[in-house]
Amino acid sequence: MTNLLFAPSDLSSKDLPLRDDVRLLGRILGDTIREQDGEATFQLVENVRRSAVQFRKTQDSHDRIQLEKLLDSLSTSEALAVVRAFSYFSQLSNIAEDLHHNRRHRAHLKAGSTPKNGSLKLALDRLEQKPVSKESLQAFLDSALISPVLTAHPTEVQRKSTLDCHLIISSLMSLRDRMDMTPQELADNEIALRRFVLILWQTRMLRTAKLTVRDEIKNGLEFYRYTFLKEIPGVYADLERELESRYGQGIKIPPFLRVGSWIGGDRDGNPFVTHDVMNAAVEQHSSVALEYYLNETHVLGTRLSLTIRLTDVSDELRALADASHDTAVSREDEPYRRALILIYSRLSATARKLGHDIAHLRPVDPDAEPYATPQDFIANLDVLIESLLSHGALYLAHGRLANLRRAVEVFGFHLAPLDMRQHSAIHEQTVAELLTHGGITDTYLGLSEAERRAVLLQTLQAGKPLIGELEQYSEGVQSELRIMQVAAKIHREFGREALPNHIISKTDSVSDMLELALMLQQVGLLEGGDHPQLHVNIIPLFETIDDLRGCGPIMEDLFSIPYYRQLLAGRNNTQEVMLGYSDSNKDGGYITANWELYKAELELVKVFNKFGVEMRLFHGRGGTVGRGGGPSYEAILAQPPGSVNGQIRITEQGEVISSKYSNPEIGKRNLETLVSATLEATLLHHHGADSTMPEFHRIMEALSLDAFAAYRKLVYETPGFNDFFFAATPIREIAELNIGSRPSARKASNRIEDLRAIPWVFSWGLTRILLPGWFGFGSAVNRFIEREGQTGLEQLQKMYKEWTFFRGLMSNMDMVLSKTDMGIAAGYAELVEDQSLRDPIFGAIRTEREETVKMLFAVTGNTVLLQDNPMFARSLLTRMPYIDPLNHLQVALLAHHRAGDSNELTKRAIHLTINGIATGLRNSG
Repeated sequence: MTNLLFAPSDLSSKDLPLRDDVRLLGRILGDTIREQDGEATFQLVENVRRSAVQFRKTQDSHDRIQLEKLLDSLSTSEALAVVRAFSYFSQLSNIAEDLHHNRRHRAHLKAGSTPKNGSLKLALDRLEQKPVSKESLQAFLDSALISPVLTAHPTEVQRKSTLDCHLIISSLMSLRDRMDMTPQELADNEIALRRFVLILWQTRMLRTAKLTVRDEIKNGLEFYRYTFLKEIPGVYADLERELESRYGQGIKIPPFLRVGSWIGGDRDGNPFVTHDVMNAAVEQHSSVALEYYLNETHVLGTRLSLTIRLTDVSDELRALADASHDTAVSREDEPYRRALILIYSRLSATARKLGHDIAHLRPVDPDAEPYATPQDFIANLDVLIESLLSHGALYLAHGRLANLRRAVEVFGFHLAPLDMRQHSAIHEQTVAELLTHGGITDTYLGLSEAERRAVLLQTLQAGKPLIGELEQYSEGVQSELRIMQVAAKIHREFGREALPNHIISKTDSVSDMLELALMLQQVGLLEGGDHPQLHVNIIPLFETIDDLRGCGPIMEDLFSIPYYRQLLAGRNNTQEVMLGYSDSNKDGGYITANWELYKAELELVKVFNKFGVEMRLFHGRGGTVGRGGGPSYEAILAQPPGSVNGQIRITEQGEVISSKYSNPEIGKRNLETLVSATLEATLLHHHGADSTMPEFHRIMEALSLDAFAAYRKLVYETPGFNDFFFAATPIREIAELNIGSRPSARKASNRIEDLRAIPWVFSWGLTRILLPGWFGFGSAVNRFIEREGQTGLEQLQKMYKEWTFFRGLMSNMDMVLSKTDMGIAAGYAELVEDQSLRDPIFGAIRTEREETVKMLFAVTGNTVLLQDNPMFARSLLTRMPYIDPLNHLQVALLAHHRAGDSNELTKRAIHLTINGIATGLRNSG
């Protein structure tokens, strides 16, 4: 087999520390295996490792046969040992790589080198060069909203215990970069590393119980503690410094960067998200925020020991200190401490008022008045800051205290805006029953779209209460109405920012939007009158190819309704639209999904401009390319002209959350990247040839049509494809993993249409086919060149050079193809017992993959995969010898299990291989 992956010829000096870190962690893991499981197990693991490395180097058939013989000879218990060892090596390699990215970033900054794409500094340098005026920049900031949104989509295979251990190992490894560590300190550090690698080795890798939604809420909140609460204020501080150095003082930076969440509010397909769970999610959000503020206030109180004998503080600060009723003689000349004692007591009272039980770090005044709003808390902090500035204590005013103030501005008392989401069909049934019991109509489900709109608008404008007693409704509708009632309660107790959005899955009509409006009205979240006020954003989600094609006309019809325009007037004349990357890909394939998403955005821009409505897009991206994943910076810059405009929301799902945000330094850099890309996409209009060469659109349309035909022919029109998929992939075994609370399918069936996109993509990834990330491109380009000849190829090459969208499409596909391996995939195909089914389907996949690689090289001019990404190529070459054996073992274990081997050890080994392969590839769904 020819190796098509780029192999960097040398290891540059800057990457030597990475090699050393991987070797150190690998050595410690090997020693741990020898000490805990014996020399025989260590030698077995080492023999497999050497054999796998040898095969990866040579790609020789003899070496492949030797590796397969060795793996086939393993007993189930021996296979378990190898799987665990290789999985943990991948985990440790991931830690080393993340640390090296931090190391290189710091070295880059220290050397004063040209900043890289995605850095705030480079983005602002480019704004200066254009130039962008101070007024334009202020206008951007005043209207901007940049929001990564955490979701509980089930793609994170690691347990929290494992992730916590990773953080400690990462921290210990980062200490080793200190130049002043003594030999004894290095030795002690290695002992600590051995301690935690041992804990990792003897920690169960798999969950024994299915995650509940409450577990997912708790896990999601850890990332606020790890990263967001501390690092988001740091991003604002960096931005303030950079802007002041370029534009001087005077630019005000409102809280435009916020991290949202779906966890506990996303009911679509998850019956376990109830009204109680949603209420608990908001309560826990708030508790984390108040806990952080109390801790920070306590620290400030221990540090701001400034005395009035040496400083002349403001009258406002004296008054605040006197209001604390602190009678300690030792603090009578320390007004900042006394003021912070009052602030701490008021925060404690606020926490009690909101129902939180938070352990206190200092005594509190039980009679202290709670803060009515976060703005009242900020006002107290401003008294401290302004007093410090008045006597020249700039370093204190701009330090931890300013970061706390910014945190309160961003997170309030609610921490994160929680989104609600539900399927349009559920809303439809709910409204039908509301209208029946409210005496409006009992034939709603039989009405035409026009008739539904008329009934809904008339009912909305009448404002009649319809709910009555909940017991009269069906069980599902009762659940929806309770959710709505709790949403109203959350608004009253925690403020509107705690629950600002409701997303409608599978929106395909205007009535879908009006149905939700009616439900919100029934609980007071839409107030009537001459100037109706909507308190929750109603957000359509367009998911399938047909939905994407129809979204423009739907929004045009919606904006033509005067009543709905009145609702938007109270929402800053802004309408959010969510676009789904996952189902569109499963529906139409990689090329068509991406092109239809692009066209949908262009159409939406036209419609919104026509009606003078501000558009905010919410991108429902997954971790893998097959679900819209890929580098965030490039993805934002590749958006069509006019589709960003300073406002963007993006989902962060599963394993992507931990890889981006568990390490604070990496987390801050990823947040900076979102800000930088949005600045550039909005103010610099990086759209390349898109706005000047409609010929590129014609070509993309042609490619999309042929790619769509090829994909649909294979997946939806090939007899027996469903059977092939369920036999050749570990789809059923994935469903047994306890990695999420949500069911893996919308309903029990073997139809691809009913399967959720995550297990669909995850399954193809494990087989090393990764079909959703490339299939159809080879056929499409081949047919295009057949029609248009050399001129057509030259046009494609020009598109690659000049069009950001197309270049990103090719780059992401290049990355996906680098992880594919048709030799390994052939083993999975052998699990399909019916040869007459297996051979033509797998043959079509193999042929299309060969054609896709060939056409990719023709378009890009490259001769190997990852030629333009040597860092990722090196990473992949390092980890592939540890992934390949896991694939081989997984195939063998699946064959045994499906042949009737009911041994629990075999089942556990299969699940461990799923975990290990996903870890090695660094994504799952």
